[in-house]
Amino acid sequence: MARSRPDRFGRLRRPHEIRPAWAESDRFVPERFIQPVLAYMRTEASGGVVMLLAAVAAVAWANSPYGDGYTRLWETPLTIDLAGVLLLEHTLQEWVNDALMVLFFFVIGLEIKRELVTGELTDRRAAALPIIAAVGGMVVPALIYLAFNAGTEAARGWGIPMATDIAFAVGVVSLVGTRVPIAAKLFLLTLAVADDIGAILVIALFYTEDLALTWLLAAVAGLAVVVGMQRLEVRTTALYLFVGSWVWLALLESGVHATLAGVTLGLLTPTQAFYRADALAPSARVLVARIEEYAGDPLQDEDPRTIERINVLLRDINRLSRESVAPLERLEHKLAPWSSFLVVPVFAFANAGVRISGDALSGALDDPVLLGVFLGLLVGKFVGVTGATWLAIRAGLAGLPSQATWRHVIGMAMLAGIGFTVALFVTALSFEQPELTDSAKIGIFASSILAGMAGFVWLRTAPELLDAAGSEEA
Repeated sequence: MARSRPDRFGRLRRPHEIRPAWAESDRFVPERFIQPVLAYMRTEASGGVVMLLAAVAAVAWANSPYGDGYTRLWETPLTIDLAGVLLLEHTLQEWVNDALMVLFFFVIGLEIKRELVTGELTDRRAAALPIIAAVGGMVVPALIYLAFNAGTEAARGWGIPMATDIAFAVGVVSLVGTRVPIAAKLFLLTLAVADDIGAILVIALFYTEDLALTWLLAAVAGLAVVVGMQRLEVRTTALYLFVGSWVWLALLESGVHATLAGVTLGLLTPTQAFYRADALAPSARVLVARIEEYAGDPLQDEDPRTIERINVLLRDINRLSRESVAPLERLEHKLAPWSSFLVVPVFAFANAGVRISGDALSGALDDPVLLGVFLGLLVGKFVGVTGATWLAIRAGLAGLPSQATWRHVIGMAMLAGIGFTVALFVTALSFEQPELTDSAKIGIFASSILAGMAGFVWLRTAPELLDAAGSEEA
């Protein structure tokens, strides 16, 4: 019979008991501090809260007596000389927007691919309603913006009020609790994903500078190499990272916005695991049996050759378990927290700093950019989403989500007016004049705050949903 062995703290452990990681242990620091933080980071609202804090910090710094330091920081030039062959000269803010945000758009590409292959977008009829709603929620805001700015140099900003910030919108819905049915939440998620697809297409088609055809062909060649490596079953992450970096660099030099490299590579990520799930257990049993043969009594067997054989088998088990999960799932699981808690907050901190003066606020009603963005998001999103939803249902193309009512649809339409990350991103692409950029940012902030508050208050008035037994849902 196997004996229990004391660990380094003198506690007896059964031979097959797996010791938890430090952060998951019952020690004082992990239990009191680390685990509550990790638990909060897994909530739907956490990413939006961190992003909001970063934006508030940027606005506070920009409007403080030290506001010039904020501007100087993000206008700091950072040059990379690639052996004299290629010189990359950008400000720190441009590096954030053109390089760091690639990870954000890569995760967006993974989410879109997942929804298309295994998520809500696989059922075309179920996806029809949120997709139609998303189209209405993109077209109407753009038309409202152009109604104020058509024929001016600011007309280029028509794409700013088109996208919904999924982190903030889902975060508000999570605060409402059981008053919103799951199907309505999926409606909002699918709408936001369709919004992201629309925003990506707009960036690719309308916010591209003069094209350098040679670099564009180099980027296409890099993508072809990625596809070829997948066909040849190349699984070395370092190779994909190298080729992906080449695609990013080629797009950066081509004039097409470099963050589209992230989206494209995300869409190319396989959704099928290398090893089938039903082959995992039999293969693992064979490897474990071989380890048992080699190991003998672990207290006595110190043969270096045996240890090396066991290590090889353990590496095989590790690879088997890792590659029994689809690359898309692995990458999304690993990278989504980095995107939510590092990339997006840094982007918000680099781009949200706007000086809000009394003159700017008093002249808000005379500022066409501010009004176009503000009304485009707050009114245009609401009218576009609800109007397109009503037309789709009226035409018999789709029905309301399960358990959802028009009250829920109206609440979702209000929350669709929360535009932040992509709206700020398109603002940076649209304008070079600081006054236009500041006006657009003020419009984004004001409309997002009001849309979030209105959606929350409206949905809080909805009755609690009941489960099949007649009790409130947990």
